[in-house]
Amino acid sequence: MGRVLIWLLILVGLVAVLLAGGYFVLKRPDIPYDTLASRYENEASRYVDLPSGVRMHYRDQGQGPTLLLIHGYTASLHTWEPWVERLATGDARISDYRLVSIDLPGHGLTRAPEDFEASIESLRDVVAEFVAAQNLGRFALAGSSMGGNVAWEYALAHPDQVEALILVDASGWEDTRPEANRESPMLQLMRNPTIRPLLLDLDRTPLYRQGLQASFADPALVTDEMLNRYVELSRAPGHRDILTQLYLGWSERTFATAERLAALRMPVLILTGDTDRLVPPEHARQFNEAIPGSTLVVFENVGHIPQEEAPDQSAMAVHEFIYAMHEPSALAAE
Repeated sequence: MGRVLIWLLILVGLVAVLLAGGYFVLKRPDIPYDTLASRYENEASRYVDLPSGVRMHYRDQGQGPTLLLIHGYTASLHTWEPWVERLATGDARISDYRLVSIDLPGHGLTRAPEDFEASIESLRDVVAEFVAAQNLGRFALAGSSMGGNVAWEYALAHPDQVEALILVDASGWEDTRPEANRESPMLQLMRNPTIRPLLLDLDRTPLYRQGLQASFADPALVTDEMLNRYVELSRAPGHRDILTQLYLGWSERTFATAERLAALRMPVLILTGDTDRLVPPEHARQFNEAIPGSTLVVFENVGHIPQEEAPDQSAMAVHEFIYAMHEPSALAAE
């Protein structure tokens, strides 16, 4: 019996060593901001220090009516580059806009203090700090996915600043689909305060690949360069903690309701891909029904990120929407 116990203890020890070895193989350290900046800044990159302690990375490109752009969960301001190329720096027919894109705390090259408490509301308030610091005045506001949730919350809180609102596959409605209300094993593990710190350090490349491929109607659009950018920027110091806060708090947000959204009185454009697997296209229709006078555009054979998957179509939709606000008679004559 003693010999059996000894062999059992040896076996348990071997399993523990193997598991520990696997952990260290999969463990990924933070990547310093300076290293990430050398890879993902460009000549338009700028930084501003905000009262909350956030050091925000942003780009301010083009001339004309201002459009402030807010990316989605785990993304960065890079998602807007196709619009920048078409609306601010490229096609002479429609490049008459000033596009200001930002990295939210926990994303891209933006740094947040260690005690930053992440939520839709805190992200909204950081955007307000940025707007004040840059003296943006009145502007059109666009948000993609989670950034759309931040955008419509911002428009409710600061209607005097937002002259127009553009929601791109925006989140915010409670997802009542049965599959959306089943907690995944990963989410259950992340709620465990003992296990969570260990999971935060593990390589998330397979999860990011799966999420990105689900974001496009054509998964082949997910390149190694895109995947590496998402994964590496998520490893900036403090980012994984903020992303986890947002992930765990997703079901505890203040959701959209028809009563809340009825207060939005500025022009509103709602864009969605008809094959969005992450935010149901039905949610775009709910925004359209709840927001008085809003316009809905649905792109065929497009997924969750139309600014990247259908850049020409989506940029033109934005151009026509904003141009009609500033030059309605000219648009009617085209």
